[in-house]
Amino acid sequence: MITKKRKVANTKIEPDKSYTLKEASSLIREVNTTKFDSSVDLHIRLGVDPKKADQAVRGTVSLPHGTGKTKRVLVLCTPDKEDAAKQAGADYVGLDEYITKIEGGWTDVDVIVATPSVMPKIGRLGRILGPRNLMPNPKTGTVTNDVEAAIQDVKGGKIAFKVDKAGIIHASIGRVSFTADKIAANSQELINAIIKLKPVTAKGIYLKSLSMASSMSPGIPIDTKSVQN
Repeated sequence: MITKKRKVANTKIEPDKSYTLKEASSLIREVNTTKFDSSVDLHIRLGVDPKKADQAVRGTVSLPHGTGKTKRVLVLCTPDKEDAAKQAGADYVGLDEYITKIEGGWTDVDVIVATPSVMPKIGRLGRILGPRNLMPNPKTGTVTNDVEAAIQDVKGGKIAFKVDKAGIIHASIGRVSFTADKIAANSQELINAIIKLKPVTAKGIYLKSLSMASSMSPGIPIDTKSVQN
């Protein structure tokens, strides 16, 4: 059943129109129907074949205005790194006890950072952490000896993204409480990072479609030409 708020929100989006990024960043605040500070998400459909290893687009980007959300960080490391991780702001620090907890189904964190030396020990957690995009990976900067820098990056607005099986990247780039300019700037930063990662083997149109939505709001189609500098 469509609520009254959703019906009103739907009328604010013109049928068959693709908006500029600037227009969408303003409109997203108007069509939001929640009472809480909803996340603003981008959904980017790419012209790639994710089944091919060289077209599985993934990476990280530091959003200039942060995500608006305080991320919970778990650091899996040896005892000599624990104090540094705690001082840098990690929410959870340890190794064996958290491996056991994760094997039991606990995944109540947003990012997991691990030092290279413990990776052989946590490799078996891939079946649990992989589907949740929580498995530490050198490509996203979450497997590192410099745990302090990794924690600061995550807390400061660094996000990881990767294309799914359908060729789409879904990423949260802020909150509806952000100004339109901040939403647009964060969005453009993510899009720029994805454009730079275009696989050389990808043929045809790379940015096939782009939309913006907040929690439980209608999606706003964005003209891909408006985001390609």
